[in-house]
Amino acid sequence: MPELPEVEVVRRGLEQWVAGRTVATVEVHHPRAVRRHLEGAESFVSHLTGRTLTAAHRRGKYLWLPLAEPDGTPSGRALVAHLGMSGQLLVEKPSQPDETHLRSRFTFADGGRELRFVDQRTFGGLAVEEGGPDGEIPPRLAHIAIDPLDASFDEAGFSAALRRRRTEVKRALLDQTLIGGVGNIYADEALWRARLHGARPTDRLTRTQVADLLGGVRDVLGEALAQGGTSFDSLYVDVNGQSGYFSRFLAVYGQADRPCPRCGTPIRRESFMNRSSYSCPACQPRPRTAPIRRRRA
Repeated sequence: MPELPEVEVVRRGLEQWVAGRTVATVEVHHPRAVRRHLEGAESFVSHLTGRTLTAAHRRGKYLWLPLAEPDGTPSGRALVAHLGMSGQLLVEKPSQPDETHLRSRFTFADGGRELRFVDQRTFGGLAVEEGGPDGEIPPRLAHIAIDPLDASFDEAGFSAALRRRRTEVKRALLDQTLIGGVGNIYADEALWRARLHGARPTDRLTRTQVADLLGGVRDVLGEALAQGGTSFDSLYVDVNGQSGYFSRFLAVYGQADRPCPRCGTPIRRESFMNRSSYSCPACQPRPRTAPIRRRRA
């Protein structure tokens, strides 16, 4: 699933190629593409036709584009998109042949490039929801925490909240109500940089360890963003169909049995929440299980 860097790359492409353009027509080719728009496909089309997509915003792994009325006044609604496992928002010339898994098409009044939503596995989706001007977040996305690359991210608040949790640190990193945009790939990479095993209890982390972890998260997200994100296959691409290249720089994720870049120990793979976790046994030792206290007879 695309994580913060991949979604931010798409947001930047939408800001460049789509923001400020007026929608001429909307086609819905598959009902699952708009299943999150509970009023149905016809309502989805009517809310967008003739409106202007004024900007492109992101919260965590969600995108939203506020809509303006034909006279330029804010409509109070926004186009909200989630890419799911394989969703792509592509900007294409009208002459470009339809993609095999094209789910929705937007044409614009200027007659230029189309916006196409392509989704092989149909886990992603589009909807028109309440969302005001100036980037006001749609209410359904308000529970998602600010991400660590945002200037308003509260480091002290995050540290305190993380250390109050009674869970494993990797589970906490994947909790979008605590920190936005971090998924399985970048959680593993950040934990490696901080020399922490994902099973480390959050309530036993020191402030220094939390600071190192947050620094690792920010560094890996920033570096991945600079490389256009991480692409393991053709399912993640930017709006121009280009893949990201950060997979070439991954230290542990997907590197099972290869040497740790820091110490040379073979990277281990472990099962985690129906997924995989990768870490270095030497740099990131698994925490010892607390001994069971026995009652005295």
